[in-house]
Amino acid sequence: MILNRANWNKKSYTDLLSYIEDLQEAEYRDFNKKLIPGEDHILGIRIPVLRKMSKEIIEGNWREYLSVCEDTYHEELLLQAIIISSIKSEYNEVEKYIVKFVPKIRNWSICDTFCSGLKVAKLNKERMYKLVKENIYSENFWQVRFAIVMLLEYYIDEAYLKDIFCFCDDINSEEYYVQMAIAWLISMCYVKFEGETLNYLNNNNLDNFTYNKALQKIVESYRVDNEKKKIIRSMKRKTRN
Repeated sequence: MILNRANWNKKSYTDLLSYIEDLQEAEYRDFNKKLIPGEDHILGIRIPVLRKMSKEIIEGNWREYLSVCEDTYHEELLLQAIIISSIKSEYNEVEKYIVKFVPKIRNWSICDTFCSGLKVAKLNKERMYKLVKENIYSENFWQVRFAIVMLLEYYIDEAYLKDIFCFCDDINSEEYYVQMAIAWLISMCYVKFEGETLNYLNNNNLDNFTYNKALQKIVESYRVDNEKKKIIRSMKRKTRN
């Protein structure tokens, strides 16, 4: 199917969706349903296939594509995520698509794929940081995860470290995917800023689950030596909130 089209409309998008449906793999679909609990609309299309499709779409009229695409299937959203994170345009325009897409995030796979691809953040750190802060306290916990993963991907450096620890303390969420993202973020902070992160771990407002998961992720890291892992293990809290 021709994807680098000069024009997209509802008919051509419906044709694309039929094409995508023909590519689905039942075994891969079932595998993904186990990895992404709660996501019922999975076809089973592999990421390399979606990346190839997105590259072709971007070569054509991607703006028109994004104006007609839909959100039913997990893969439809993944395709949008990959396209938006890959487009080369002025930051102001890209930001508009990011802002529109973030509320569509509905599982960790879409969130993390989107964030890891948003290389525009590297060249526009302060402008993107404003967007991160706008989402960090959102009532939509997927938007909170988006902000946390963005911090993890692009902002673990000295200039933002104090803010990161404040965010981790301020977020009061019982949502598993938020707690795990915070734990992941803290573990990466430890790898890059061991002393500062250790001080934070000794004086924080984290709930016990998130705190212990952060320790676990540090211990699981191959970049932390065995002696330091022993210290981290000894810091585990014995009770849960």
